[in-house]
Amino acid sequence: MNRYLTPFPNMGYNKDEKKDRVELTRRCQKSLTRVPKMVVATLMLWKMEVEKKGIFEVQAISTYRDHSLSGKLKGTGIRSISLSYGYRAYYRIQKEEIILVTVEDVNYHDYQAIERLFGR
Repeated sequence: MNRYLTPFPNMGYNKDEKKDRVELTRRCQKSLTRVPKMVVATLMLWKMEVEKKGIFEVQAISTYRDHSLSGKLKGTGIRSISLSYGYRAYYRIQKEEIILVTVEDVNYHDYQAIERLFGR
């Protein structure tokens, strides 16, 4: 087998382990039609990494600047990642047998819109 055909054979996970799953809500999918393609590509890369490595390992990657929200949304379990200089994705972690990460929205760093979305 040619090693160049499979540049990432393991990708750091065991196939027998439970995998995390990422869902994009309808609102998120709609907002992705209004953002630059580079932001969409970054979100899809983040999604792929979460599904392969797990959310807790991806949270440690400093490039995404993953953090829980503060202010009125503190303690709601909503987290934010940076997709570019101004664009953010907001998500929640729902723990089940398989961890489900639900991406709620992608916007240009508008916390007021997120407060309206989550009713705070």
